[in-house]
Amino acid sequence: MTDSHHHSHGSQGPATGQNPVARLRGAAVGDSGLRIKFHHIGLAFEHPTDPWPLLVGSLGARFVASGSGPGYGWAQLAFANGFVVEGIHPEDTAAEEDDSFIQTFLSQHGAGPHHITFSVNDLDIAQQRLEDEEIAFQRYDHVDPFDWSEILINSTDGHGVLVQLLGDLDHTPPPPQDDPEGFPEHPIDNPVASLNRVVHAVADLHGAQVLFKNALGGQVVSTGCAVDGNHWVELGWSGAGRLRLLEATHGEISTWIGRRRGRIRHLFFNFDEPEYIPGAELASPGRWVVGVNNILGTRLVLSSTARLALDEQ
Repeated sequence: MTDSHHHSHGSQGPATGQNPVARLRGAAVGDSGLRIKFHHIGLAFEHPTDPWPLLVGSLGARFVASGSGPGYGWAQLAFANGFVVEGIHPEDTAAEEDDSFIQTFLSQHGAGPHHITFSVNDLDIAQQRLEDEEIAFQRYDHVDPFDWSEILINSTDGHGVLVQLLGDLDHTPPPPQDDPEGFPEHPIDNPVASLNRVVHAVADLHGAQVLFKNALGGQVVSTGCAVDGNHWVELGWSGAGRLRLLEATHGEISTWIGRRRGRIRHLFFNFDEPEYIPGAELASPGRWVVGVNNILGTRLVLSSTARLALDEQ
């Protein structure tokens, strides 16, 4: 995440004056010229090295890039199918006190899911689509140290998670960075997990689809009903990222989200040898679970049976 989470430096962008985009159903993104990629999930950590033992040492994630903003640092890790986990952590910078948003988040919620980020080719069209669906958002147009813009949908309107849109889909990626000091080393043939989907439990499945399918163009990959009676809809975009919206109105999961609009339930990985992952417990044939701990703050589900063909980028 770039300098995007500290609202004190943002200003709400003006309406673009573009021709209104027709209200699009069923994620017909091509009709508007909008292209979207589900790029990463952001997890908040106390320290930048917190995710390394499990996500890197055990699941084989590769270092992509890191940086810092006022009061925070960030680092991105990529999995075999190209989907990214971004860790954000407090960092002493010359920031004013109100910029320590990540420290405030950790104090209130502990480690765990913080945001999900979509890369788009045109923020103006994305903004129009949000307006068409009457979804509240803020647009921030930053000028320092360089010009860039973002749209943020807060966790209330994002159905339990902060949603970030960046207009960087067609940008040339920066040159690769060297691994940070102390980063776990891997042999070249080390297995690397695929992060197949983010599972997001929501109180309002229809409303969540208005955001993620209608406005943000998610294509329905699959649908189903869990054994507890909760329905789910899995959405995909260009690239590897998948978001499964899981209804949380029946059974234990409704108690688990409580009065929230939604809550990230788990990250679902495909990995050849999940039984060797520290803390993984067999939940059902071919499926292992690493329960929430106070370092990652995120439940992981590991499958050794998912078809690798589903992981194409």
